[in-house]
Order: sequence, then C-alpha cells, then structure tokens
Amino acid sequence: MKVYLILMAIAALLAYVATPAMRHLAFRVGAVTAVRDRDVHKVPTPRLGGVAIFVGIASGVVFASAIPFLDPVFSSRSGAWGVLGGAALVCALGIADDIYDLDWMAKLAGQVLAALIMAWGGVQLVTFPIFGLTIGSPYVSLIVTVVVVLVAINAVNFVDGLDGLAAGMVAIGGLAFFTYTYVLARSASPGDYSSLATLILAVLVGACIGFLPHNVHPARIFMGDSGSMVLGLTIAGAAIIVTGQIDPEVVSERERIPAFIPILLPLMVVAVPLIDMSLAVIRRTLKGQSPFAADAHHLHHVLLRHGHSHRWAVGVMYLWTFVLSFGTVSVVFLPWWESAILIGAGILVACLVTFSERCRMAITSLWGVVLRGVRGASGRHVVKEDA
Repeated sequence: MKVYLILMAIAALLAYVATPAMRHLAFRVGAVTAVRDRDVHKVPTPRLGGVAIFVGIASGVVFASAIPFLDPVFSSRSGAWGVLGGAALVCALGIADDIYDLDWMAKLAGQVLAALIMAWGGVQLVTFPIFGLTIGSPYVSLIVTVVVVLVAINAVNFVDGLDGLAAGMVAIGGLAFFTYTYVLARSASPGDYSSLATLILAVLVGACIGFLPHNVHPARIFMGDSGSMVLGLTIAGAAIIVTGQIDPEVVSERERIPAFIPILLPLMVVAVPLIDMSLAVIRRTLKGQSPFAADAHHLHHVLLRHGHSHRWAVGVMYLWTFVLSFGTVSVVFLPWWESAILIGAGILVACLVTFSERCRMAITSLWGVVLRGVRGASGRHVVKEDA
C-alpha cells in the first residue's frame, strides 16, 4: 500500500506544480474559454489544465516503472504503456480542440485511435467475470473495448461543466475503485500485491487531487477536453484491466468478493456522468439535434436552476458519486444485508441533500457556525500571542 500511496502523492505533486505553467501557456496560445450563454463562469478562463493532469499520471507511471515491486506490472504487453499511450493521444487531441475547436467527428476519430492504441498495448476486454463468459472473436473484443472507452471518455466530458466537478468525481470514484482493486490483488495473489489497475488508479486519483486546488470554484483554470478525455480513458483502462484480467473465482470466500463487482463498480464510479450523458443524448435526439450539440440542461445546470449554489451543486454530485462507488465497495467488506442498509441510508441522505431546501439551509447554517467558530478561535489565539 505504501508504494501506491507514494505514487499517488508524486502524481498529485507534479500535477499541482504543472498547473500554473499550463495556465500561463493557455493565455499565450489562446486556449481560453469565453463566456457563453450556457456557461456558469463569469470571466474568460484558461484551459489546458488537463495537460497538468496528464503530466501527473505520466510521471507516476514512469516512477513506478523503476520500482522493483512493480516489475510484473511492466512486463511485455502488460498494458501500462498502452494506457499511457492512449492518454497521451487524447491529451494531444484535447489540446488541439482547446486551441482550435475541432469538429466532433475529428475528436471521435481521435478517441477511437486512442482506444485502439490502448488495446494494442494489451488493455483489451476479452472476458467477463460473470459465468466465465469469454469473447471468442478478437474483432468483437476490439469493438467492445473501443465502445467502452468511448462511452467513458464522453461521459466524463459531458459532466465537466462546473468548477472542480469532473476532477473531484473521478477522484472520489477512483479512490473507491482503488480500494477494491488493492483488496482484490491481495486476495488473488498472496505475497505479490503488484497490480496494474491499482497503479493506474493511484496515479489517476493523485493527479486529480493535485489539480483540484486550482480548479475549485472560482476556478483559475479549466481542465478542458485535454483533461476530461484523459480521465475518461484512464478510468476505462482500469475497468477493462480488472474486468478482463483478474478472475474473482480465485478469491477466497472469506473475502466475500462477488463476481459482479468488477463490472458493477466501474459503472458506479461513472454512474452520474453516464446518467447525464444518456439524458442528454435522449433529450437532443427527441429535439432533432445532434447528440453532441451543446446545451444548458445537464444535471449541474438543473441543480443551479433549482436554487443550489455553485459549490453546493458540485458537493451534491460528489455525494452521489461517493454513495454509489463506496457503497458498492462495501459489499467486499460487509455482509450483503449490511451493505444494502448502508447504501439505502446513503441514498436517503443524498436525496435529502439534493431535494430538501430545509436540509440544505440547515447544513449551510451549521457550516457557517463551524466556520465562525474556527475563525473566532484563530482570532483568540492571535490576540493571546500578541498579549
């Protein structure tokens, strides 16, 4: 665990340090988001923050390649460099889009190519852990892999509409996924805890954490498509690795890891973005518009129109991601009925926070009291020192 946490810290540090440089570069090359009718930001804001996220992820992987403990992860066609290669391509594609505003067909073609690079590098969906189902045809396997990657990329891209939203949701869901893959690796391979999925998730979470201080409301920089596509592809890569390369049947009954978790958990990690994307596609199709047409009817826009503040709307979506992802992971550690109670309670709290104005006002008031208490304590401490 220490190795993964160190790699997470390295990715966070380098992403944090690289972000101001990317902000400066964005102004130099004109990668700045103007204020449009559907946007919630009030001033033009630089993009290219995704490049810093990629720097954090890439640095973590490169550092990991020099650690003897993780040598099995970097064996021939293990997938580590495939994920990084695909991420590099979509990052470059996102940079071009952030500067030149590419056509959606060009972006889709680039995303397909990135998925193919990842598959060529060894990250390809060939089996499902439920019922031992195997995809017999290599062509079908390749198509399914590309589809999974495209869905994940565009789901994260669709939800990237508020300051800190996409990076925070991926960090929360990725941390839950990281916990699961680490436990699964320990159970499946006693004595060898090296895991490609755990490594990928560690550096992904770290890069998101490092970027967030610059991206929380009011954001000083946006991740842009160069970030949202990297996040989507990387989380999809980790999901494919777990689903297709780790057999839960070898896990001991004592660990209580059901076979459906490798499929269900990745879905829960990106559940909110997937719901948002599905609703957007249905909404735009019914209106006779392109599914890729932009509008102001995403979930975060709806929350803002219903009286939520910017930070509260982001917190609500964080909460739903936490409940769904960590609730699913709880099945690994608890009996199913205890997990069901825990998930049910979490959903109830999330519903109250989302839909109850009285609950929102009570929490806001309580938070204000806490902040005033902290500030008052700090003031008294300063006065005492001055005296």
